[in-house]
Amino acid sequence: MKAFVAVLALALAACTGRQVEVGTGPEPAAAQAAVALRVTNTLSMPVNVYVVRNGSEMFVRQIDANSTQEVTVQGVEPGATVTLRARQVDGVRTYERPNVTLGGGVYEWRVP
Repeated sequence: MKAFVAVLALALAACTGRQVEVGTGPEPAAAQAAVALRVTNTLSMPVNVYVVRNGSEMFVRQIDANSTQEVTVQGVEPGATVTLRARQVDGVRTYERPNVTLGGGVYEWRVP
């Protein structure tokens, strides 16, 4: 019985007095310095905007006809060189701007 009480006392002592701190950790560098585009679509129909990097096309957003929208580009770090691509929703025409270096600010692009 004394051994059981001793084990129980040790178990209780081990479970008390622990302090736990929960946090999300440091923010990734890409999230701290976001890459953004301000796209002005002067066409009479919407366009789908893409960022092409290392041959891979990433959809960014659809921009309405005759409008300007600012969008954050996910997955691209500041300083990356990309091609911007806008394709009319009917697929008839595609517009590109190659060799664009995206910085930590907003890059402005007028389509066409």
